[in-house]
Amino acid sequence: MILGIGTDLANIERVARTLERFGDRFRNRCFTATEQRKAERRADVAGTYAKRWAAKEACSKALGTGLRMGIAWKDMAVSNLDTGQPRMHVTGWAADRLAAMTPPGHEAIIHVTLTDDHPWAQAFVVIEAYPAGPPPEA
Repeated sequence: MILGIGTDLANIERVARTLERFGDRFRNRCFTATEQRKAERRADVAGTYAKRWAAKEACSKALGTGLRMGIAWKDMAVSNLDTGQPRMHVTGWAADRLAAMTPPGHEAIIHVTLTDDHPWAQAFVVIEAYPAGPPPEA
């Protein structure tokens, strides 16, 4: 069952200007160390940050809160599998909110997809609940 859906569109040029103006203050407030390492080794640093920014906004919307009610930017983090597929991880208040919205006997998974086409970066998040435990036998 679908528990939440969120999307966001971020302007890469705006993120680049924010990085220039605030530098580490912006990076450290909004992005985990893992996200920063990933972005800083990419050719399109601002685009990488913009996609992750959009993912955090989309995740907060899928959690049903937006960026309020105690949720912090670093409570949501994007990493990548070896295949490049993005993964969303939640901690802190975001994890508490996810647990509260997940029905008893279910587990939640957060699906995230990212894309960019300069000057735009977009993220789409779907939170799904599925029954916990082993699948039924056929």
